[in-house]
Order: sequence, then structure tokens, then C-alpha cells
Amino acid sequence: MSTIAVLPMKSLDRAKSRLSGAVAHGHRRALAEAMYSDVLVAARRTPSLKHVVVVTADHTAARIAGEHDAIVVDDTAGSHSDAAMLGIAQARALEATRVLLIPGDCPLLDPAEIEALLAFEVPARSALIVADRHGTGTNALLLTPPDALTPAFGEGSRQRHLELATAQGTAAEVVEVPTLALDVDTPEDFQQLRVTLEATRGRAANTRGLLLQLDRNRII
Repeated sequence: MSTIAVLPMKSLDRAKSRLSGAVAHGHRRALAEAMYSDVLVAARRTPSLKHVVVVTADHTAARIAGEHDAIVVDDTAGSHSDAAMLGIAQARALEATRVLLIPGDCPLLDPAEIEALLAFEVPARSALIVADRHGTGTNALLLTPPDALTPAFGEGSRQRHLELATAQGTAAEVVEVPTLALDVDTPEDFQQLRVTLEATRGRAANTRGLLLQLDRNRII
């Protein structure tokens, strides 16, 4: 099966505004960039992913994508879900038989866990829904074929994706992928990231390095 990862990435300048209580504005951009880079590293280290497609209008995000051999699609859409659809269209043009939609703010992402997700036995038309750590949002979608489900990210998207799958005749299942569960949007997420990094080794080298630098400078 030919699998392509699709990563919609919004402007780094506007990223992570909800972290204002934990990280200063200038460092939020640096954090977003570091987490995004770690996701790209993990994706490229996943043997079963043929390509990574990044959908973005941000020039720096596009440059970083190119440095990781990702294919860049200009984001002419207005929302995360619309950007995902642009990525899906590119994946179909590349003759992908399925797509994995992933976020740019899960820096702990483990290639082995992606491989395990891709190894799931699924029906010919299916959607595997990876929920966030709260169990209500959607952090990733594995769609077979790429048009098996119309992405509808946002608050409450886990249930919304299940309902859309039923309406669109797609077999759907919610699955757990621990390193995809922790996306960093709020100060609580950021604190959980720090705790998890302290308790683990390996992965997220860019994010670890940035946080270490900020800690040394007593910025956070």
C-alpha cells in the first residue's frame, strides 16, 4: 500500500497563541518551529511512508519542509480541514492508496508507533481516528483510500469524524497512538510535554534543545 503523510502547517508567526500564559511571543514561534521539525524528522524515519506533503503558506515552514525532503503545497485554504483536503488532493495525484493526516505539534511522535498504526488490518474503505489525550479531538486520521472521509478538525472532532464516517459509508475506528495523543496547544499541554520529556529519552531533539536553551536562559 502506498501511504503518504499530509501535514497542514499554519503560519509560524501566529502559531501557539494559546500558550501566551506559559511562553513569550517570540519564543512561541521558535517552539512551533522546533516541534514541527521534530514531526518531520519522525515522519521521514518511518519506512512505510512514501512521501510527506506539507501544506503551508509560511515561507519558513516551506523551507524547513524542503530540508526534510517533503513536498510543499501552497496553502490557499482558510482552515486546517481545507488545508488537509489540499494535501489529500496532492497525495491522490501522487497515486497514494491511503493518507495519514498528522499535526505539526506532536514532537514526541515515534516512527515505530506510526509503523504499528500503518500495520492495522482495515476494510477497503476505512478511517482510523487518533484522538487527542483528552479523548474529544482528533490528532490524526489514517484514510483508506485518501477520500474515505472528509476531514473536519476542531473542537469535538473525534465524534464528528465518527458521524461523518457513518454518513459517508466508511468503516471507522478510534485507535490509540500515545505519541500522537499529546499535541501542544495550551499551558497544560506544554507542562505535560515538559514532564514527558524529562521522563523519556530520545526523539524530539529540536524541542528538547530549545527548551534546554530557554531553561538555561531562565526564560521559561
